[in-house]
Amino acid sequence: MEAITTSRRNFLRLVGLGVPAAAALAACSGSTPSQTGAGGGSGGGAKGAATYWFLTGQPQQGIREDTVNRFNAANPKTKIATTEFQNDAYKQKIKTAIGAGKAPTLIWGWGGGGLKSYVDAGQVVDLSGWFGQHGDIKNRIFPSAFGAATVDGKIYAMPCETVTPIVLYWNKKVFDSMGAQPPQSWGDILDLVPKFNAKGIAPFSLGGQSRWTNMMWLEFLYDRIGGAEVFQNVFDGQKNAWSQPASIQALTECQKLVKANGFVKGFSSITADSNADQALLYTGKAAMMLHGAWTYGSMKSDGGDFVTGGHLGYMNFPPVDGGKGDPSDTVGNPGQYLSISSKASAAEQEIAKKFLSTTLLDDTEIQKWIASGNVPVVKGTRSKLAAVSDKTDAAWLTFVYDTSSKAGNFAQSWDQALPPTAAETLLDNIAKLFQLSISPQQFADNMNKVIGT
Repeated sequence: MEAITTSRRNFLRLVGLGVPAAAALAACSGSTPSQTGAGGGSGGGAKGAATYWFLTGQPQQGIREDTVNRFNAANPKTKIATTEFQNDAYKQKIKTAIGAGKAPTLIWGWGGGGLKSYVDAGQVVDLSGWFGQHGDIKNRIFPSAFGAATVDGKIYAMPCETVTPIVLYWNKKVFDSMGAQPPQSWGDILDLVPKFNAKGIAPFSLGGQSRWTNMMWLEFLYDRIGGAEVFQNVFDGQKNAWSQPASIQALTECQKLVKANGFVKGFSSITADSNADQALLYTGKAAMMLHGAWTYGSMKSDGGDFVTGGHLGYMNFPPVDGGKGDPSDTVGNPGQYLSISSKASAAEQEIAKKFLSTTLLDDTEIQKWIASGNVPVVKGTRSKLAAVSDKTDAAWLTFVYDTSSKAGNFAQSWDQALPPTAAETLLDNIAKLFQLSISPQQFADNMNKVIGT
C-alpha cells in the first residue's frame, strides 16, 4: 500500500484540480510497458532515433507524449522513440538497463540518490558545460530545483515538469472556534498543543504508519534548526553526520512534540494512502497537518466545502526560535529530472540535448501542466497561475509557486535523496523515533552506520 502513497508523492496528482482519482492512481496498478514514438517504437527505438523511457498515468503521460510528438514533428529525421512503463516496472527496468549499460538516451527520474548512483557508475552525461552554454534555459528554471540534479558540484540532469512542496495546513474553523492564530514559530506550535488537547481536538493529524509522513517533520526541523547543510553533510557521506548537534536537537524537539501528545491518538496505525489523515483535518478532529501539496486536490474533492468554502489555511513551515535555517526553505519534490545516458551515441546525445533546449518546458508544455492543476518548475508563470478561473485554486497554485520559486533551498525528500538501503533504514528508525522506542542518540548511531550505503 505504501507504493501508492509514494507514487502520489512522486507524480504530484492533484485529484480535484481536474484530475480524476482513477487516472491519478493509474500508474500504480500494472507493469506492462507500451511503446510509442518514431517508427512505432519497440522500446529500443527506431533506427536514427534517440530513446526515452517514462511513466504512464494521466495527466502526466499525455503531456509527456505531446511534448515528444511535437519535437518529432519538427525534427522528422532525428526523432525520439518512447517506451512507457508503469511505476514499479519502470523502477526495475531502468535499474537493470543502467546496470547493463543499455539505458535509454533520455533517463527520466527523481534526481537525488538515484541520480548519484548513476553518476558514480559513470552512466550519465555531465551537463554542467551544456548549461553554461545555455544560460537562458538554466535561468528559466527555479534555482532551487537544481539541488537534486547536482552531484559533487556538477549538474547531471535537467529539472523538468512540476514542483510540490510540503505544506503546513490548518483548519480555520477550528482555529476560529478557539480564538487561536496560526503558528509563526516552533514555539507557537508547542504552545498550541495543550490548548487543542484541552478541547479534545488533536493538534496534528498524522498518518504515521506510512513512515515517510513522519519524515517530513524531521526534514523541516533539521533545516530550520541547523540549515540546509545539516542534511547535505549526510548526503555527501560525511562520517557521523547524523550526530551533528543540530541533528540531535531536531530529533529531541520532534520527540518533545510526540511526548506532548502533539499528534492524533493512534497515529502509528493510520496510513496516508487511506487519506484518513486528511479527513481528520477537514472534519475538524485535528487542527493542523503537515503534508504534501498533492493533498490539496483530494481534500477539495472529498472534504465538502472545506476547501471551496475557504476553511483551509496553509503556510510554509515556521522558523525555530534561535535556529540557523532560512525560513524560506522548503522540502518535498523540487521537480522531476531528465539525464542523458553516457552510453548513447554522440548523435543520440545531440538529439536529446536538442529536445531539452527546444521543446521540453516550452510554452505549450507549460500551459498543459498548469491546465492539469500543477505548478511547472519554471519562472514567470505566476500570472498564468493567478489567472486560473477557480479563484480558490488560483490562490493555492500561486502559493505553491511562491513557496517553490522563493525557496533558498528546496530539499528533496530524504527517502528519495538517499540510496535505497539507507532510505529504508531511515524510515524504519523514524518510525521507532516517533514511537519513542529509541532515543535521538540511538537514532543517530543507527543512521551513521549506513551513511553512503
